[in-house]
Amino acid sequence: AEESLRQSEEHRRLLIEGVKDYAIIMLDPDGNVVSWNEGAKRIKGYSHEEILGKHFSCFYPTEELNSGKPEQELKLAKREGRYEDEGWRVRKDGSRYWSNVVVTALHDESGVLRGFSKVTRDITDRKRVEAALRQSEEQYRELVENINDVIYSTDEKGVVTYISNAVEQTIGIGASEIIGKPFIE
Repeated sequence: AEESLRQSEEHRRLLIEGVKDYAIIMLDPDGNVVSWNEGAKRIKGYSHEEILGKHFSCFYPTEELNSGKPEQELKLAKREGRYEDEGWRVRKDGSRYWSNVVVTALHDESGVLRGFSKVTRDITDRKRVEAALRQSEEQYRELVENINDVIYSTDEKGVVTYISNAVEQTIGIGASEIIGKPFIE
């Protein structure tokens, strides 16, 4: 039984410590860091020794500290069981990164709150790509809408899925009257 328990603990430790793409943190009921994996070190920049015992609010930008966001997250996680959010967080060196955060309330078998798990993922690159895609789409849309030529697209059955507003000047029919109809018409 003792060997089985030891192996179970070893497996748990290896699993949590081995994750590098997610910060997996355990907080006590007051929000102080009690455990920290390698992913947390990589994402947030603090060593295990530097962060243990510190309040997790050190990861938040000043404006969110002033609004009481860290405390609100714990209250919501305690009340609802979990809390999820995306927003800016701060690394040890002061740089900001966009993160997805899930805070889960952890209770013992008698229902007493023992702390919180906090899983954080750095999604800065994904947000940059999404913003660049939105900007590119907007530029394309502006170009297409302001050109005098009729530009259209159809699906695989030849049904018009898009047609530029220039169609009204060209043939006197509005785009809304053409979209959804077979191009042949």
